[in-house]
Amino acid sequence: MEPPPPPPRWFQRLDRRLRLSPLGVAWTSGREMELMHRAMGFAALGFLTLVPVLVLVAAAQPSSGHGFARWLGQAIGVTHESQLQVERLFGVPNTALQRTTAFGLAALAVFGLTFGSAVQTGYEKVWDLPTARWHTMWRHVVFLALLVGALLGFVNTPAPSGDVTGPLTVVVLDLIGTFLFFWIAQHILLGGRVRWIALLPGAVATTLGLLGLRGFSQLVFSPLIASSAVTYGPFGTVLVVQSWLVGVGFVVYGGALVGRLAHEGRVFRRLKDQDET
Repeated sequence: MEPPPPPPRWFQRLDRRLRLSPLGVAWTSGREMELMHRAMGFAALGFLTLVPVLVLVAAAQPSSGHGFARWLGQAIGVTHESQLQVERLFGVPNTALQRTTAFGLAALAVFGLTFGSAVQTGYEKVWDLPTARWHTMWRHVVFLALLVGALLGFVNTPAPSGDVTGPLTVVVLDLIGTFLFFWIAQHILLGGRVRWIALLPGAVATTLGLLGLRGFSQLVFSPLIASSAVTYGPFGTVLVVQSWLVGVGFVVYGGALVGRLAHEGRVFRRLKDQDET
């Protein structure tokens, strides 16, 4: 059987240009680090860790009411009807804190440390760094505390006022808080092995990506919550929230990857300019 003829030269040149383009390099790098697989792991561990922790903390603050459910609805960008479904699912029972056992708290702690380890491994794959040694596990504790503190800050953010400046101020504060969190979180989990200036583009890309994900969620996930709640009940809402968390994980790792490529491109251009001078 004769081998198939080679593709024409114009197709080979086009394929080479696409592979060497920024989009092609990002696609290849994301496939090599198994970006979607890591995003799904991020969603699973995040759902097991963050939701129970925040529900318990909200139960310890009776004044917060449906604070976590309200923030989750705002993060996804749901409509009023879908917001009610989210609040029914993630409403804070008054007896949640009293009924929590020591074994339950220990399980949350284990899942939390595993979540921090998974995020650290993802960042290490982005920067092609070796796995950190076991004695750096304290960084997972710091990361988890920082993450819970940041989410609680978002949960307890007052609802925007009716005028135009209220929602705009809340959005700006959320963007600044998100940027600072991911900038600091990368530095903590990577153990200072990457400079602050190199981590800056990744924090910016992640923040903008989450903003874009919110717009996408308003168009896709918000209608799905309402329709899935009618079709599957509360389990349908869980599926949509879990899918949204997969998108968050994709943006978190993908934003860090885009930041690394942007940093390396900037360094390459600067070295090229120095050689020409």
